[in-house]
Amino acid sequence: MADLQIAGLMKQFGGFTAVNDVNITVHDGEFVFLLGPSGCGKTTTLRMIAGLEMPTSGRIEIAGRNVTFLRPRHRNIGMVFQDYGLYRHMTVFGNIAYPLEVRGLDKRAIADKVGAVAKTMQITDALQKKPDQLSAGQLQRVAIARMLVRDADVFLMDEPMSHLDAQLRGQMRAELRHIQKTVGVTTIFVTHDQLEAMTMADRIIVMKDGRMLQFATPREIFERPATEFVASFVGEPQMNILDCTLRRGDGAMLADCGPFAVTLDAGWVRANGLAKRDGQKLRLGIRPEHVSVGRDAGETHPVATELYSFEPTGAENLYVLRSGSVQVTTRTSTTETAHLGKTEGTRLAMRFDPNWIYLFDPDDGRTIAYAAASRPDAAEDAA
Repeated sequence: MADLQIAGLMKQFGGFTAVNDVNITVHDGEFVFLLGPSGCGKTTTLRMIAGLEMPTSGRIEIAGRNVTFLRPRHRNIGMVFQDYGLYRHMTVFGNIAYPLEVRGLDKRAIADKVGAVAKTMQITDALQKKPDQLSAGQLQRVAIARMLVRDADVFLMDEPMSHLDAQLRGQMRAELRHIQKTVGVTTIFVTHDQLEAMTMADRIIVMKDGRMLQFATPREIFERPATEFVASFVGEPQMNILDCTLRRGDGAMLADCGPFAVTLDAGWVRANGLAKRDGQKLRLGIRPEHVSVGRDAGETHPVATELYSFEPTGAENLYVLRSGSVQVTTRTSTTETAHLGKTEGTRLAMRFDPNWIYLFDPDDGRTIAYAAASRPDAAEDAA
């Protein structure tokens, strides 16, 4: 078990910069996720930690030891690949035992270790089978078992659940989280699936275009995103992002979105110094669950809209509403909106929760004003 420290990590392929100035410290026993879209540099970062790619510059330390340019076998890491990387000609026992055989352990010690980890992963009955005889879920368990059997300082996982169906992924999320916490080994997990990251991670590194945009807990990533990209990448359905202009009107500061204007909370405006931004063009963000839907426009739901599409998802309904050229997605429980129409073109109304509005800079995407309810002390104020 060990800390992992990365400083100034960069990787260039010719004139292309795949990873640019990544700096992180992962504490002993932490479960940290590298999250981002395809091509953002997360897998390249993992491969440099593993020693499968050599960095152009920067430093990687595991347990206080500089491993930046060491070969993988000298780094004391365990790894699960996206395709599992199992030897098809070997039995499950042989695949799990292989790392121990390479290290020269005696047969009795190997049998004991393989038996123990197979029991943990619930694959004891499959030890004499070949990989071709196993289901996708069993293959993943074997790959994880082969990683666990090593007394590694750091575990690395490269999208190990990408080949599983939705139901099995749900089961494995809970299982992997439990195993990681039980074993207590520092673990780096690469994924493009924000649900995996949000439900399993201690902390998340969000990457885009080779750069690290934010490194924080799942709650902070969700409630206090550092940039518009982070805000829209995390959350399902994704955050509504609208172009707006700040202006004064009716004794308040408004976010004018074109067909309608949103009245901003006076205290929030003061706390974020928004008065000085009067007349500026910004980007307004609000998550679908913080937009409520009503039957008629009025004081409770001031913005008149029409229904563009209706998507029932079981316990929740997704209403996509249109006001002029602006489209807004809302997420509500089926009981809250049971009385509303579900036919396209139906006249409805909406309201933005003023405590959950974000503002972003349209040029560099940074967050200018976090939602008032997302403040770390907001819960204490409410109490």
